[in-house]
Amino acid sequence: MASKWRKAKIALGLNLCVYVPRTREEEEDVGSSTSSSIEVTRRFSNATSLSPSYSSGSRHSESRLLPPTTPTPSSSGLRLGKSGYRSSKKTCAICLATMKPGHGHALFTAECSHTFHFHCIASNVKHGNQVCPVCRAKWKEVPFQGPTADLPSGSGRINPGDWPGDDAWMTVLRRLPPRRANSNRQMASALQAPEPTIFNDDEALDNQQQLQDKNFPIREVGDQYSVRPLEIKMYPEVSAVQRSTTLQNFTVLINLKAPITSSRNNSSRNQANFPPVSQASRAPVDLVTVLDVSGSMAGTKIALLKRAMGFVIQNLGPSDRLSVIAFSSTARRIFPLRRMTDSGRQQALQAVNALISNGGTNIAEALKKAAKVMEERREKNPVGSIILLSDGQDTYSASGPDRGHSRPNHQSRLSISARNTGSSGFQIPVHAFGFGADHDAASMHSISENSGGTFSFIEAEGVIQDAFAQCIGGLLSVVVQDLRVSIECAYHGIHLNPLKAGSYGTRLLNHERTGIIDVGDLYADEERDFLVSVNLPAGDWSSEMTLLKVQCAYTDPVIKETLNSQPKEVRVQRPQTVKERVVSVEVDRQQNRVQAAEAMASASAAAEKGDLTNAVSILENCRRALSESISARVGDRLCVALDAELKEMQERMATRRMYEVSGRAYVLSGLSSHSWQRATARGDSTDNASLVHAYQTPSMVDMLTRSQTMLLGGSLPQPSVRPAKSFPLQPQPR
Repeated sequence: MASKWRKAKIALGLNLCVYVPRTREEEEDVGSSTSSSIEVTRRFSNATSLSPSYSSGSRHSESRLLPPTTPTPSSSGLRLGKSGYRSSKKTCAICLATMKPGHGHALFTAECSHTFHFHCIASNVKHGNQVCPVCRAKWKEVPFQGPTADLPSGSGRINPGDWPGDDAWMTVLRRLPPRRANSNRQMASALQAPEPTIFNDDEALDNQQQLQDKNFPIREVGDQYSVRPLEIKMYPEVSAVQRSTTLQNFTVLINLKAPITSSRNNSSRNQANFPPVSQASRAPVDLVTVLDVSGSMAGTKIALLKRAMGFVIQNLGPSDRLSVIAFSSTARRIFPLRRMTDSGRQQALQAVNALISNGGTNIAEALKKAAKVMEERREKNPVGSIILLSDGQDTYSASGPDRGHSRPNHQSRLSISARNTGSSGFQIPVHAFGFGADHDAASMHSISENSGGTFSFIEAEGVIQDAFAQCIGGLLSVVVQDLRVSIECAYHGIHLNPLKAGSYGTRLLNHERTGIIDVGDLYADEERDFLVSVNLPAGDWSSEMTLLKVQCAYTDPVIKETLNSQPKEVRVQRPQTVKERVVSVEVDRQQNRVQAAEAMASASAAAEKGDLTNAVSILENCRRALSESISARVGDRLCVALDAELKEMQERMATRRMYEVSGRAYVLSGLSSHSWQRATARGDSTDNASLVHAYQTPSMVDMLTRSQTMLLGGSLPQPSVRPAKSFPLQPQPR
């Protein structure tokens, strides 16, 4: 029985803080009952104030506890803990902690006489539950948590519909409007209604600049947004090469950095007080979430998935649109592409909360349906993306159940659905999240790779929301689209070697004197590093030689204009003799990254053939080479992080069983991250220094911190990788 209560605690009590905006009917109800609302506010003006920031000495902060007073009897049943309070209930049915009076926790006694910690049941109610977790009785009044920073001291608020993030919370009651008798029936019938043949019922984008929303203000572009150019930096591997020397593989690093949005808040602000995300300086998003609701997702998993989706819905603005596809044995669009206005968010939350788990796992059909939503929409937001989460093997093929094989052919079958996203002349990235030990990491990695998205490995249940938060933190900050890098040799005697750009498309033109790299979208403040190799001829050069000219063309998604950067040149000194050889740490660092990614790919191929010994040896040799690099000598953080990542992969390849359970997914998520140079969730955490910080952007960190603050009650600072500068070394033979 105790274990069942623990499961119930996990499913219901993990701060399921999902804000459900008021409907228009609720607004009218509250407006017509102003006097009663004021009376309720007065009755509970001395309610307990709780802080989400936990002190190191106690899990629950009691510093803001007001002196308890004798509670006013009311139908609400709100009572403050005090020594004179008597209750037959010794433990909270949600968190299973003892309910001791006078310990800084408000208690809530419902109409059905069951008592809970106020913060426990308020979190449960925020997730959309309006019935007693014990007896399932429907409540007319429910506990509600809202901020108090903008209220007079000691006063409460009834159902604040536009609260910002705050570091203080006031426990109040929210009176539920009269429930329409057929509301649940309407939701059920909407979920069971036949799907339209064509998904062209997306909500219109007309007049979205005139949308007014207190949480997501939209102003004129000139007031909030200014175009900032893409930064281009170039580094030769050494600063000088003797004139008489001929080199066949001279490396040049091209560093690109996307502009930061002009309205992004200073990262040094108090992370507990999160301002609303402004949409005036970013492009709105069309997002389709493809959610696994098969039988294996039952219980805690689906509860945490709903919480994570609630977080996503909360952080989308009124110009962003969301659609939800749920799949098990079949796939179904349970929510059309709608703007996340107040009513849109509430309906999206209701659709997600109505999900139940059963059946098999048909990823292919779900992806086809998601692609259909994106292809057939009448209007398009500038940014489009698909998020896929699954915890199991695909048990269905495109034509029917696959009962003859334990593992689907990921290279041929599921990747077809990924390619379908580009069948109409455009490509929508699929960001895939493999959840748990039983998902098909190879298939999901193939899906993301073919579509231009990333693959993340969620090992522990508790980090689903963090993984989603990091992903949407990037999607909600796209500032560069359709980025194309052009590389041109400055002299006829110079030509380009094959370009190595990870998963990005490359081309060589004009007799290998011109190169193209198709980069696509960049998030705000996101960087890309490309190593270009050229031949360096000997000759009677002047003291300085121009090697390459680089120019970028891209689209600004906010003003919807094509921009061209100023051409940049990279030069190298060509003296008669080189007295001191100065090696670029920037180039060496990126050479280490590329070398590590190649080792991961080789080790993965060996492991798939069953040769784990060789796979581990490949990773060990790479670690040894990294330790002897210039970056390692100067203590470069990226080099340290790569070594830790390779070591973790070695440990997860120790046995075949360990590799099947987590090693394959861990390696593939690492490959995805390095090949796209974009942060992915890996393993059981998103904040391990060896995994994501090399590619995390400020917007990702901010959104991740929002999630962790909501879950843990405090902000978690995120370290970053800072670039080192060039380091002079003694001349070494080449």
